[in-house]
Amino acid sequence: MDGGAAYNPRTVEEVFRDFKGRRAAMIKALTTDVEEFYKQCDPEKENLCLYGYPSEQWEVNLPAEEVPPEVPEPALGINFARDGMQEKDWLSLVAVHSDAWLLSVAFYFGARFGFDKYDRKRLFNMINDLPTIFEVVTGVAKKQTKEKSAVSNHSSNKSKSNSKRGSESQPKYSKAVAAKDEVEGGLEEEDDEEHGETLCGACGDNYAADEFWICCDMCEKWFHGKCVKITPARAEHIKQYKCPSCSNKRARP
Repeated sequence: MDGGAAYNPRTVEEVFRDFKGRRAAMIKALTTDVEEFYKQCDPEKENLCLYGYPSEQWEVNLPAEEVPPEVPEPALGINFARDGMQEKDWLSLVAVHSDAWLLSVAFYFGARFGFDKYDRKRLFNMINDLPTIFEVVTGVAKKQTKEKSAVSNHSSNKSKSNSKRGSESQPKYSKAVAAKDEVEGGLEEEDDEEHGETLCGACGDNYAADEFWICCDMCEKWFHGKCVKITPARAEHIKQYKCPSCSNKRARP
């Protein structure tokens, strides 16, 4: 095996690039290169693993002989189930195990190089903004693309509902809805610098690129969609959004 053991990313951005490279490789194996991948996963062979490397190359091979390995190992024996289930179900199963492996490798690097709470959360948010391998393989990612495109429409509707508050509230919304047009896009550091002073009213963390944010029409505070459990698809149908705090105030006698 080449391309994996000696590479040790040390920053959040480096770990994320490592994650994206490995992810792209495994998606390639399970989609465009699926025929070759299928052939290599012969159930008659020993326990095989699917490896993805930062160079976006994939490999089916035996696990590393060293114990413990340099980085966490992928799921063992993916080839044994190949002929025991439908191909699409088998590929979905491998995709799920591949997602779990990618997270374990990313947070292995995070633990090894001492990422603090903020860096771990930032890394997870960057990773979580990408569709999982399972979502790509099963077609769920296409639905997510439609949802993200709907965010821009919601932004337009939101500007209309905020017109009563004055002109300054309108550009404020457009910067908070930062969902990207392309699912595969990575983090742009320029976005962090531009919106770095915006804090979430729920968790207090800074704005992060590619995250969906929503503004409360009552207190005009911004919130991560995740923190207030609002998705882009759901936000599209909200004419006037009230954050949990303002909703509780309104409910009291």
